[in-house]
Amino acid sequence: MSLTLEAGARAAGIELSWTDAYGQSRQLPEHTLQGLLDALQWPQSCQRGRARKYANIGMLTADMGGSVQVPTPSGQVISAILCDEMGSKHAVRINEHGRFQAPHRHGYYDLHYASSQMRLAVAPPRCFGVADRLAAKHARSWGLSAQVYALRRDGDGGLGDSSAVAALARSLAQAGGHALSLSPMHATKRTAAVYSPYTPSHRGFLDWVYADPAQILGPDAVRDALARAGIVAEWEHAQSANLVDWPLAYALRRMLWQQLHAQFTETPGPLHDDLLTFTERQGEPLRAHARTVAREILQGTRADDPRTLSARALPDTFRAEMEFEIFAQWLAARCWLDTQHLALDAGQRIGLIHDLAVGCDATGSEAWSYRDSMLKGVELGAPPDAFNADGQCWGISTYSPWGLQASGFQHYIDLLRANMARGGGLRIDHILGLCRLWVVPQGASAMHGGYLRYPAEDMLRLLALESWRHQCIVIGEDLGTVPAGMRDQLAARGVLGTDVLLFMRDAAGEFLPPPQWRRDAIATTTTHDLPPLLGWRAALDIEQRAVVQGWPESLRIKQQQERLASVEKLDQALALWRDDHLQASPVLANQACMDYVLDTPAQLVLIPVEDVLGRKEQPNLPGTVHGYPNWRHRLPVTGDATLQSALQRMERKPQRGMPP
Repeated sequence: MSLTLEAGARAAGIELSWTDAYGQSRQLPEHTLQGLLDALQWPQSCQRGRARKYANIGMLTADMGGSVQVPTPSGQVISAILCDEMGSKHAVRINEHGRFQAPHRHGYYDLHYASSQMRLAVAPPRCFGVADRLAAKHARSWGLSAQVYALRRDGDGGLGDSSAVAALARSLAQAGGHALSLSPMHATKRTAAVYSPYTPSHRGFLDWVYADPAQILGPDAVRDALARAGIVAEWEHAQSANLVDWPLAYALRRMLWQQLHAQFTETPGPLHDDLLTFTERQGEPLRAHARTVAREILQGTRADDPRTLSARALPDTFRAEMEFEIFAQWLAARCWLDTQHLALDAGQRIGLIHDLAVGCDATGSEAWSYRDSMLKGVELGAPPDAFNADGQCWGISTYSPWGLQASGFQHYIDLLRANMARGGGLRIDHILGLCRLWVVPQGASAMHGGYLRYPAEDMLRLLALESWRHQCIVIGEDLGTVPAGMRDQLAARGVLGTDVLLFMRDAAGEFLPPPQWRRDAIATTTTHDLPPLLGWRAALDIEQRAVVQGWPESLRIKQQQERLASVEKLDQALALWRDDHLQASPVLANQACMDYVLDTPAQLVLIPVEDVLGRKEQPNLPGTVHGYPNWRHRLPVTGDATLQSALQRMERKPQRGMPP
């Protein structure tokens, strides 16, 4: 490898080598490095200029009472002023090595010294935790995880919503559960051909189709709007379907919400002041998002096309679309805040746990709003591993490490604040991205990607700081190819990892007994990218992959045999733990698996609703776009009595650390 190419890769933050999922050291070939540098628009001739452009770091981070390093002339002692968020000023001395001691109170500060000024974020030692939320030392608890669209309620019009979540939250609280983890509900680009909650247009705003406006405007207003829109029959028919029809669900809700908006505008009331306050507080970011959405709906142009973004040039219809989107964002925000309050009032201590996707649509609202800090020319993905031999390309982008630093991490901070404010917990998808992300030149195979480093220590400090400010627990999805020491680093910062029953095995493939699971993690039976326990036991996912991906019969048989062996190993582990033999019943084995997970030392156990109800259908079959109904399965109609019966099985006497 040429020294010039190596120097360019190091300057850009590309890892020259990495360890794959099999523990083998891999070296990026020269053509891959060059392709990544070209895609990142980091040509060798411009490396020095790009480095200078981003040399001015917009924010420093430090631990409470820790050492802060600032760029100063060497050998000089400098007097400086720290101004806290209350406006109080504190004198500090920067020593001859450019260091001073950070305050012992966490928060954001303005540092003034010589002719320089910069922001300083001082972080607490760890994130706000489960025990903090439960107000009991070493406390543990349990809850559920759910795909919001899959939930049902009477009159939902074919899509799960905030009222369905509120009903589930109340039932969960009655059974003694304290948390309800939800699928992502970020604002979505409705012009996309295929829906995925992990390909949002903007992670800082909401997909308003998930909100039930009756929570705020009242059921009478919704019934009246349905009748005026002339969609009562279509609405009732849609809710009986077993699969979500996303285009239809959106079209019906758009007609309903537009009618509600018209009624709201025609009838002034106290809620109008709340809308105005919301709009003022959200400010330009909300208006920019509304402009982008309006343009997408009316013109179908790309989010990075500036020609239609001038407010002075907006026609009346454009302005109307903007006003509607602002109204929809306000109403959705109010609905989800109301749902969180309902969960807490019912007795939950944590309440809703929202999900922050790892990236966003490169042509969506977020990419346009934060265009100066976005990665360009590459998409996110994953290297080859045991589950995806060719690796993965996710078709999304996110902030760049140098763009974050230059902007004072504003993009990242804004996303944390927006999502933490909505509940008692935040799950961060692919949290390994705080350390590094696998990036692939757009249009290339995932095999031609590489790892791009991120300022992990800075990002973890900011995560801990915002976690305490919002009293929000943090869960990190730390599955996949994990950098050495990353899980320890996350645990030290109070970020809960994710332990999944189907993955908890030793080197010989044997399932780990509950005491060997992590305490600094949430424990669960399965995930949205895996089949529910009964589907896994029946190898339903293998049958589906074989059909969708056209497997040869030999591969299907081989996979089924391996699954059968895994099922036998799991049953052996369950029998050993229970000290008895399982009866030949998948339903009893399913319950035994949930008991097994509840017996782990994890601070929080989250069981998917699909497993509680004994479902088999997998929410998402990774590696497929067409041929499988990803993100569309709805749960069966479940009355309160049926759900309570299922949840009561989750209530357990104290065992091996699980609180009553």
